[in-house]
Parts: sequence; C-alpha cells; structure tokens
Amino acid sequence: MTLKSTLIVAGLVAGTATGAVAQDMLGALSYGPRPFYLIDRMEDGPLKEKLASCMAQTPATSKFSIGHRGAPLQFPEHTVESNVAAARMGAGILECDVTFTADLELVCRHAQNDLHTTTNILATDLASTCVTPFAPANGDTNATAQCRTSELTLAQFQSLTPKMDAANGRATSVAEYLGGTANWRTDLYSTQPATLMTHAESIALFDALGADFTPELKSASVEMPFNGFTQADYAQKLVDEYVAAGIDPSRVWLQSFNLDDVKYWVENTPDFGAQAVYLDDRYEAFDEDEGEINPNDPATFKPTMQELADMGVKYIAPPMWMLLTLDADNNMVASEYAKAAQEAGLNIITWTLERSGPLTTGGGWYFQSVAGATDTDGDYFTILHALREEAGVVGVFSDWPATTTYYANCMGL
Repeated sequence: MTLKSTLIVAGLVAGTATGAVAQDMLGALSYGPRPFYLIDRMEDGPLKEKLASCMAQTPATSKFSIGHRGAPLQFPEHTVESNVAAARMGAGILECDVTFTADLELVCRHAQNDLHTTTNILATDLASTCVTPFAPANGDTNATAQCRTSELTLAQFQSLTPKMDAANGRATSVAEYLGGTANWRTDLYSTQPATLMTHAESIALFDALGADFTPELKSASVEMPFNGFTQADYAQKLVDEYVAAGIDPSRVWLQSFNLDDVKYWVENTPDFGAQAVYLDDRYEAFDEDEGEINPNDPATFKPTMQELADMGVKYIAPPMWMLLTLDADNNMVASEYAKAAQEAGLNIITWTLERSGPLTTGGGWYFQSVAGATDTDGDYFTILHALREEAGVVGVFSDWPATTTYYANCMGL
C-alpha cells in the first residue's frame, strides 16, 4: 500500500475517517482476473454461457458475498489489509472472529489459541507467554507450539505482526516453523507488516468501507468463567460494542457454533438476535447421545430444523459439503439437510469457498460431498450455482470474495 493509503487505513481504524474518504481509498470495485480465469476453465454449457455474458458488467457490492476473515487466500487474515481487499472485491459483509485478551478486550482472531500460526509471536519476547513453548520436529513427531490471546494484554497483542496462517510441521527452528504457507496461497502481501484489529476497530473499518458485519464469538481455549468473565458476559460484550458504535442491528449477523450463545442473543438482545447465525458443526460428534449428523439422514438432525426455528433461530450456517450431494447422474443437488432447513423456514449461509485447495486435486474437506463431480477450478462456479439454486443459500463465505461477487452480480443477487 502507498503511504497515503496506509495513513487513510490508520484513520479508518481510529474511527476518524469519513465514509467518503473510505470510498476514495477503495476506488472502483474490481474483480481482478480470477473470475474470468475460472470461467475460461468451465465445461461448456448454459452456466458458462451465462457467466461469460456478464464479463463486461460493472462490479457492485453484494451481501451474498461474505469476506471470510477478509480475503485470506492471499492476505493475512483478520487484518485491515485483508478486509480492505475483500471490500474492494465487492464483499458486502465482512467477518471478525472474536476472542478476548487477558484484560478482557475483544480482538479479531480465528481462534484464541492460534497466535503461533497467525503472528510472529514465537520470534518475539512474548514467546515466553505461550502455553506450549515451541518444540522442534523430532523423528516422526512434528514441531509443536500453542500461543493464546488470553495470555496477553491488549497492548501486547497489538505489538505482534500478523502473517499468513501457516506452520511448517517439520521445522527444527522457529524461523522454519513460521513458514509453511501452502503453495496455492502466497506470502506476497505479508512481506510488509499488516495491521491487527480489535473488534471495535473492525466495526469502525467495516462501517467506513460501507460493509455490514458478521462477528463470530469464538469458543474460549480457557475455562469459563475467566477471571470472572462469564460466557454470557462475553456474548453481551460483543453486542455492546455494536451498540456503542451506533450500528443498526439489521446490519449485524452475530454468529456462534455454540447454540447457547445464539439462544442468549435471541432472548436477551432480540434486535440483534433476530439475525443471529447458528454455525452448525454437528458433523463432529461432541455428544455421545446425539452422535454425528448425516446430511442425508434427517433422523440424525438433533435438534431438528423445526426445533431450531422454534427456539428463535432464523439463520443456520453449515459447511458447503453438508448442503449438496450428487444424484444418479452426478449432478449437484440439495442434500436432505438443505431441504429440511428450507422446509423449516431457516435462512442458509455457508462456508467456505476457495479455502482448502484447488478443485483439480479434489478441493479438500469443504468439497467432499461433490468431489466426484469436480475436476477443474472452474467448478467453483458450478458449486456456487448449486448452492444458490439447489440449496437456496442466501450468502457464501469466501477466502477470495471476487468470485462470489461476480456470480452474485451476474445472477442479480
């Protein structure tokens, strides 16, 4: 970024820049080359023809396009720079995953215990705060470390330098461990220090960028209550920071994997709870009595979709693979999970496009249910189309929002 842009960004975070200045900083929205690259690689057919017909369209912001931690395919996640990039690609909603520091300040981090992979903490004096000190790889044993925001004050957290989320498991030194960025990502935009954010700073930035908000209350890595800070205090503090910033609740989609958090917001902060999102991780068995959810077996949906709706849940957000399956002709169609959510009147959001590797090699965990029908990165659009037309999603998280924005603009979403 230029010095001028850097100063403007600093002003945005400080809450001193106007929306007009923010728009000047953004400039005209741009898809960049990637959506066109993907269209070129699609199989011939009506969807490719439709998307190709939109190549001359003017990019526009869309709430269907959600920046997942900003644009972390290439930018260090949860940084000012990552979110500005996402906004420049037309993401209409931006995300701050929220955790807390030792002095109970809310900050943007994907997990309370990820500092060893997302920052330079191991190369600083603050490495002494890590609950698991760095240990080099030895034989068949990978290198290990664990560093938590809950061990740092806000001032200490803000002294760290963010980096691409990665670690080299075979490292024998800290310098080697701090590498490991996947070869389909890049370190190009982390060679100069990016800017960490508190949750309150993210509100100021996203608002100035003209985007709406989807903060996720992350599970604590420490036992709760933490120094008297209860789970309810945590959920309430998140809401309080939007109230203090004067943000209309209709612009906020609170999220949590913890259904109790969602129920707290519904019952205690109804204006914000009306759009609270239940992030569904029931694909993992945490309760022996309930077991894992099978997206194509409604008997495993505990609680049922209707029971969730009766609790006041209006939005549900599972990973993409839970929403799609393949029919006898290898077409992508809605899973029983998606059908049940639709029947219960739940709005569906999903995650995360362009996150776990190229589709030419299967695409990884996020695409497991449709891997048999994907053989080109152009199928990102095939998946997007099925998610919208078959599963009925109203928003898609992406690590590179330009692709989702392009689709949304072309389809009039």
